Amino acid sequence: MSEHYPPEPEPRSKKRLTSFSRFFQRRAEPTDREDIKVILETALERNVIDHEAYTMIVGALDVASKTVSDIMVPRSKIDLLDISKPIAELLPLIVETGRSRFPVYKDDRDNIVGILLAKDLLLSIANPNIDLLPLVRPAVFIPETKKLNVLLREFRSSRNHIAIVIDEHGGTAGLITMEDVLEQIVGDIEDEYDEEDAQTIFQAGNNSWRVMALTEISDFNEAFGTHLSNDDYDTIGGWLAAEMGTIPKRGDSHTIQGINITVVRADAKRALWLHVQREAPAGSPADSNLG
Repeated sequence: MSEHYPPEPEPRSKKRLTSFSRFFQRRAEPTDREDIKVILETALERNVIDHEAYTMIVGALDVASKTVSDIMVPRSKIDLLDISKPIAELLPLIVETGRSRFPVYKDDRDNIVGILLAKDLLLSIANPNIDLLPLVRPAVFIPETKKLNVLLREFRSSRNHIAIVIDEHGGTAGLITMEDVLEQIVGDIEDEYDEEDAQTIFQAGNNSWRVMALTEISDFNEAFGTHLSNDDYDTIGGWLAAEMGTIPKRGDSHTIQGINITVVRADAKRALWLHVQREAPAGSPADSNLG
């Protein structure tokens, strides 16, 4: 009959080696947002989370690193109401835009005196001659450099949904809403008043324009007299990414057909706003098309 003996105890040195091996085989802890994104990408690839969850988490991380200037509605696109005009003249703009809140100015567009809620205008139905000034609510003014996560926290605590963005000289730089911030996390929030054919090219100075990266290439060609191909891409932002061979980031510049295109705003996925400039004589196609 064979005899069975218990296994000999594992030497301490071997146990210690195994312990060290397991320690060094452990995944390193993330040290910054980029490390977290790498972990999220791995989770997405392994179907631990779906694409929608991945996008929302990454969006939440990006909000902490972006400022108001990155996503605000520029001054040229703000729908402002002149407090000196009678309600009869203002109603067509209010109905056409379908917005619920309007910045109100007096004398000068930089002199914003407050915010008017469209629902408060219901009072004008009974009294068309009503004075709008008492209906105007105080406006919140913030700098371009405010972080989006800080602004979102302030929006939630104050129950305010809109803020006027001021530049370093005290002038109106733009406007931002709670919806704008939330869209950075959950994606575009479209409603029945969102316009598909909204203006995307804005004159900024002599031979200088601000252009949304989602501008159709055909519209860009028509405005600037260029001949960029739209066989493979629909938007100027998509075309620019292909030309550069990478996702454009803020400060990137590209020159073609005598036109310099500089990225002034971008996120981790795409360019958002471009600055377009060229030397062109007065009366050029771009000048005539863009006024």
